[in-house]
Amino acid sequence: MIADLKPYPAMKDSGVPWLGKVPSIWSIARNGRLFTQRNETGFAHLPILEVSLKTGVRVRNLDGSGRKQMMFDRDKYKRARKDDLAYNMMRMWQGAIGMAPTDGLVSPAYVVARPLRGGEPKFFLYLFRTDAYMGEVDKFSHGIVKDRNRLYWEGFKQMPSPVPPPDEQSAIVRFLDYADRRIRRYILAKQKLIKLLEEQKQAIIHRAVTRGLDPNVRLKPSGVDWLGNVPDHWEVVALRHRYSQCLGKMLDSKRITGNHSLPYLRNTDVQWDRINIKDLPTMDIPQTEYDRYNVQKGDLLVCEGGEIARCAIWSGELAVCGFQKALHRLRPRNAGRDVPRFMYYALRAAAKGNAFNDGHLSTIAHLTGDKLRAHRFPFPPMTEQESLVSLLDSALKQVDQAVFTAAREIALLREYRTRLIADVVIGKLDVRAAAARLTDEGDEPEPLDDAEALAEGNEETEGADFDAVPEEAEA
Repeated sequence: MIADLKPYPAMKDSGVPWLGKVPSIWSIARNGRLFTQRNETGFAHLPILEVSLKTGVRVRNLDGSGRKQMMFDRDKYKRARKDDLAYNMMRMWQGAIGMAPTDGLVSPAYVVARPLRGGEPKFFLYLFRTDAYMGEVDKFSHGIVKDRNRLYWEGFKQMPSPVPPPDEQSAIVRFLDYADRRIRRYILAKQKLIKLLEEQKQAIIHRAVTRGLDPNVRLKPSGVDWLGNVPDHWEVVALRHRYSQCLGKMLDSKRITGNHSLPYLRNTDVQWDRINIKDLPTMDIPQTEYDRYNVQKGDLLVCEGGEIARCAIWSGELAVCGFQKALHRLRPRNAGRDVPRFMYYALRAAAKGNAFNDGHLSTIAHLTGDKLRAHRFPFPPMTEQESLVSLLDSALKQVDQAVFTAAREIALLREYRTRLIADVVIGKLDVRAAAARLTDEGDEPEPLDDAEALAEGNEETEGADFDAVPEEAEA
């Protein structure tokens, strides 16, 4: 159906540079002709609405969220009626706009736009979140720098928008909703595949570093919860007996002279089996401190905080490079006895098995040097460590390739959806006939609202939600 879409038969110049030509039956109008501002307060009984860059406007769930409610006076919060559009003045350029699913309250830092009769608000929501439209926001915003620009109502109402006939707006929304649901289903399926592959990867690693190569080997209790039983001929000892540990240098801006400036690695630069070396910051590390605060090829770098124990091996990409205090550097005490790559896999198995969870969920977790040195790990003989590393590297290469392929397909689906929406809402593709052929779909077998959140690393909702009151609104 999507592949059969064609351009409109007749086009005309819109008179708006970023729009170019639009269908001849469309008009161009400023937003002030399509919406009116709603400034209604004093409805403290209504639920709180939040705006996410990914899911638009939704009712905030406060039960068990653990988030502090940034509300100073509910009576000052604005009412948004169902189907109103609400946007964050400071984040409109990022797409922080959505349509209210029900009557509710939004922060005073938001603009609430009530659609005038005859308009389909969701058509304009699709339009306003396109890259091209968000690129125009700066021209109508006010502020010192881009990140602090605000799109006030007076600017928003001056922005021009393409306006199809009302029945065509509805057809476009119907088509895009249908296409969006299908694409999100594909994305969700790929996300589930990635999750299963990651679970498979963890199972392979855990099996290898706790049981070894021989399925018939005699086992013994390790005395370590996450390990369970291990081969009888393995050693299980505290890390300090096999590896030396050192935390990196504490960054002290007051002591930076620039005389001994070197790039250094931070916690965020060390991911699982990968170390970033692009755009590294610098700090003063004199040559007399190189042995203590520099990394050498083969060093295992372990995160002290954040995702504790996340680690990777330094491959020597830079001739000289330091590391910050948020990282542990591990080196074998005897290079002829231990393989850092095996220790990487052991740390990964331990971290994913919650070996470093001290049970204090109310505090920020840290893996101190004392804790790391005291943790007990399995240590097979050197030749067995090498064999296990070879086996794991080979087996996981296939899993990683499958994860990469699925992640790439998700990225392409998102790019396709973005391009499709943009082409439809500015009149590059005619969807009227396709929308007319659509049949009503049944209820979703599972919620799709969070499909975007599962596959982009750390971004549960990119930009989080934006209902915290800025300084000018708190006064």
